[in-house]
Amino acid sequence: MTRTLSAAQARRIALAAQGFAEARPDAPVRRHFRKAVDRLGVIQIDSVNVVTRTHYLPAFSRQGAYDRELLHEEAWGKKRSLFEYWGHEASLLPLPMQPLLRWRMQRALDGDGIWKGIARFARERRDYIDGILAEIEKRGPVTGGDFATGPRGAPGWWSWSEGKRALEWLFWTGQITTKTRRGFERFYDLTERALPAAIVTLPTPTEADAQRELVRISARAMGIATETDLRDYFRLGVADTKARIAELVEAGELEPVTVKGWGKPAYLAAGAKIPRRIEARALLSPFDNLIWFRERTERLFGVRVRLEIYTPAHKREHGYYVLPFLEGEAITARVDLKSDRKAGALLVQAAWRVPDAGPETAAALAAELKLMAGWLGLERVEVVGKGDLAEALAHHV
Repeated sequence: MTRTLSAAQARRIALAAQGFAEARPDAPVRRHFRKAVDRLGVIQIDSVNVVTRTHYLPAFSRQGAYDRELLHEEAWGKKRSLFEYWGHEASLLPLPMQPLLRWRMQRALDGDGIWKGIARFARERRDYIDGILAEIEKRGPVTGGDFATGPRGAPGWWSWSEGKRALEWLFWTGQITTKTRRGFERFYDLTERALPAAIVTLPTPTEADAQRELVRISARAMGIATETDLRDYFRLGVADTKARIAELVEAGELEPVTVKGWGKPAYLAAGAKIPRRIEARALLSPFDNLIWFRERTERLFGVRVRLEIYTPAHKREHGYYVLPFLEGEAITARVDLKSDRKAGALLVQAAWRVPDAGPETAAALAAELKLMAGWLGLERVEVVGKGDLAEALAHHV
């Protein structure tokens, strides 16, 4: 008989799986950072730097004010523990996961599962791409600027030059990877030179074995999830995901369950914890693993979260770069934030209540904003904008 869980139980399972059931360490260090990343399995990268780039935020949300240089060292330092690839969009992933994505690299090499425009470019300009690969092999780490020649592509390619398209195809197919970054600029090198030999020489699993492990990692990171949730975490195909879920159910690693109000079958990861209570407090990047799949966010929290960066300013409902605020087990507020580095202030350009907001929300949010400001090297928090929580928040900052 299928077990039935309440929506509140499912929410606590999800929060615990993401690390929000544990108290933050007093002084986060490298092992805390690695624990957070290993638990998540993947961190999305994004270039928007209006507060700080999104890949720095998940560890802060879970661990508190860690040294941001840690992420740079772990991702792009000499003794790195992470690598870049297309995991969930552009992502940072633990190095041991690199073999689990080689099937995706091979499919891209075969022209499958990759942007059609780049796949066509690869077919038509193979000699040119081979020449760039030979140049990287000879020269060492290069940037997109080193090959910023040739006609630009269509707007959907962000007007990339032919050199940039060649580099992206080589990256997607796993022949090159990010050696390091300076600022946000990638330096590419041959994968066998950029990554540790101990990783490069690991055996390549079959597609089924690799996908099964990716679904296993996704299930562990989410605690409880629908088939669509599991598919989205590493952007797997429908048929592949369904097949791997069936195998993990048969192996006893996933338990089919019913969650009241979800309207879809769910799967509980083996060993997932069901806390009686969650007392989290965190500002969440719009690209945070907990909320990046908007359908799941609404199912878990009853809150509609949308990214409005690309929405014309006059049509934005909550702001440009809006971070939901997790208070206890609920999302209780949204804040549109901006780091004014010149003035040394974290600006709250808008602050909005969510129906679950309570009398303590403004004070709790103010405390988290102050923590964030200090972490970012800013001197103060300033409420400068609109929203039905702005006035109450201003009293506490």
